[in-house]
Amino acid sequence: MATILIVEDEPELVKILRSYLEAAGYTVVTASRGDQGLSLWERQRPDLVLLDLNLPGMDGLDVARAIRRKDETPIIMVTARVEEADRLIGLELGADDYLTKPYSPREVVARVRAVLRRAGATRAATAVLRLADLTIDLDAHLVERDGTRIELTPTEFNLLAAMADQPGRVFNRLQLLEAVQGTAYEGYERTIDAHIKNLRAKLEVDPKEPRYIETVFGVGYRMRKD
Repeated sequence: MATILIVEDEPELVKILRSYLEAAGYTVVTASRGDQGLSLWERQRPDLVLLDLNLPGMDGLDVARAIRRKDETPIIMVTARVEEADRLIGLELGADDYLTKPYSPREVVARVRAVLRRAGATRAATAVLRLADLTIDLDAHLVERDGTRIELTPTEFNLLAAMADQPGRVFNRLQLLEAVQGTAYEGYERTIDAHIKNLRAKLEVDPKEPRYIETVFGVGYRMRKD
């Protein structure tokens, strides 16, 4: 699982970016100051840095310079600055990509994936996931329970694969909607409940006593680890 460091001083923006990136399967760590972000980078060595330029403590360009003196960690610069000179400076410092606010969180996720792919840092997907007596073949889109094949729709399969890839993690409905559809709109998240119901009917021996997919009341769902 690739780790993304977000260095951004706007709390609401950090919250949104974290939600979208975690729904896409990434681990996220954050810092609200440039100097804190650099320290966190030195300690954790994330796979990619989302770096705002206008930061307290230490300017984003200085953070990028410091990182580039030591390592080639992919950097996507994020800023409200619109001058071409700023963009060129960032790219000349070694930034791998550049985003100007305002932007779509989905675009950020797409850029992160593209940069990691180019850098060769994308986590190799596990071809087969195994949880208890479930076997999930990601390449063949096949699911078996104790050797018996279970037929799932593409949406059901993607939903199961998203949760099974991170067992124990609680997903809210918007995150699951993003994972299975590539987008998420408030007001549609309850459709996930219907998919979960159908998935349980096919997977569980007793859907009223679910063994695999647990409801976390007030939050969402998670796949059991055992």
